[in-house]
Amino acid sequence: MQGVGVDGSFSVWAPEAGSVDVVVGGTARAMARDEGGWWSAHVDGAGHGTDYAYALDGADPLPDPRSRWQPQGVHAASRVWDPSVSGDLLDDRWTGRALPGAVIYELHVGTFTPGGTFDAAVDRLDHLVDLGVTLVEVLPVNAFDGTRGWGYDGVLWGAVTENYGGPDAFRRFVAACHERGLGVVLDVVYNHLGPSGAYLDRFGPYFSGANDWGSALNLDGPGSDTVRGYILDNVAQWFTLFGVDALRLDAVHALHDERATHLLEEMAVLADRLAAALGRPCTLIAESDLNDPRLVTPREAGGYGLDAQWCDDIHHALHSTLTGETQGYYVDFGELETLGAVLREAYVHAGTWSTFRGRTHGRPVDLARTPGYRFLAYLQDHDQVGNRAGGDRLSASLSPGLLACGAALVFCSPFTPMIFMGEEWGASTPWAFFVGFDDPGLQDAVRDGRRREFAEHGWGSDDVPDPTDIATFERSRLNWGEVEEGQHAWLLEVYRSLAALRRAEPELADPRLDRVHCDVDAGARTLVLTRGTLRLVVNLSAVEVTVPLDGASEVVWTPGEVGLSEAAVVLGPESCAIVR
Repeated sequence: MQGVGVDGSFSVWAPEAGSVDVVVGGTARAMARDEGGWWSAHVDGAGHGTDYAYALDGADPLPDPRSRWQPQGVHAASRVWDPSVSGDLLDDRWTGRALPGAVIYELHVGTFTPGGTFDAAVDRLDHLVDLGVTLVEVLPVNAFDGTRGWGYDGVLWGAVTENYGGPDAFRRFVAACHERGLGVVLDVVYNHLGPSGAYLDRFGPYFSGANDWGSALNLDGPGSDTVRGYILDNVAQWFTLFGVDALRLDAVHALHDERATHLLEEMAVLADRLAAALGRPCTLIAESDLNDPRLVTPREAGGYGLDAQWCDDIHHALHSTLTGETQGYYVDFGELETLGAVLREAYVHAGTWSTFRGRTHGRPVDLARTPGYRFLAYLQDHDQVGNRAGGDRLSASLSPGLLACGAALVFCSPFTPMIFMGEEWGASTPWAFFVGFDDPGLQDAVRDGRRREFAEHGWGSDDVPDPTDIATFERSRLNWGEVEEGQHAWLLEVYRSLAALRRAEPELADPRLDRVHCDVDAGARTLVLTRGTLRLVVNLSAVEVTVPLDGASEVVWTPGEVGLSEAAVVLGPESCAIVR
């Protein structure tokens, strides 16, 4: 792993530069070039805490592309960070958390607590333990421009943003999670960089073409060996220096790579090697729009070998069925039969017609060979909430009963359940899109672009919160004061009991997709999900229903009242029960 050392050694890749100086303490020192375009120099005494930058061909100094510390922001000098100085925070005895049987909790550090830092988040970890969470997923923490943001505009992938406390604070957070038996999933973005502070193109051929979010990384053109190494070194950094247990790979469908061995497969090989060396799982979870099971098919079977993927088809089927929304990408969802199918097969689009795309899409999952835990199921996530015009959660439009039905469907599915922060108590706070760029021109571009996007769907400019207004960010913070109040407390107990039941009843966590059965009655708006000897019975209608069910003998769980006979289950409006 090349880059800055902690012993005064500096190196940077700049193959097209005629000269490179490392600037330390205001003094520029010439660097020597090797045949591969790497420049190196040694500066005595330049250890932990030393500020440095690189000047290419006599131009203004720039931060290190492989910086691990940017205390003054992404436009300023980098700082040498030696993790050993912060002490032995990570426990070598930690053996990790496996994905099968896991419950994941997604959070954004800046809005998870009033303090908005890693240290403040530690104070709420016991809540997650009590909830039944096993893996804590944090939205991207790498350095981005401005004081606030989702994290997907990062520009220095190896540096932990000072907005949350910097690299030492992140290591403290990981250590605190491990002390409580919680694994850590880190969201990382390798498909693009943010619009402000991205200087990679000044150093070399890091970019090639563009995608929906900006310049795409050069993964298969001239110079791409080093670019791929840049990404793979970053993957290794999070597992080794920071002790994270898993990475969530953002929008991998935007990684354009025509090489015989895809970058994702190289990541899987690296993760396997690191897991063997570290003695714990190093898990890779993809976000993908491709509906291609090859992502999560083992390499021995010709796949890429990733461990799991977010499955938006599951989300869309749940969301559309519960809310009745069928606009935009929900157009192919909304039917109860579609929800029944996705609970068995993970994908709705599996080589089948997609009205939204105007073409066939996807490829079927091998139900006999692919375990369900490889697909993450969720009612909400940062994208599906934050990319709504007002950032409104399901709790803004659904009854507590329907929220409980949705939670039961997720936790009783053969997939890996994921909760978005605050979902577990039906948080009343929105979670909107927000940025904190200082550049007025960039602020205008983001604000106007957001309003144009939603104007196409009939929203007025006053309906879309200003993403650059700090008030939009502040409104998105969780209100922990409501957790134990009324219906919030009731819903929280629903989530706690479902997570506990999933642990206590192995049939609910059974990942065998070919053992899942789902019967629906679209007219009555009822669904019966069979998991071994257990059946989840759901009534999504606004009236009491009687669901025929032969052989039911015991109510295992219900958040309300249920009537049971040998031949039927009677459920009140918008309610559910698990029977044996």
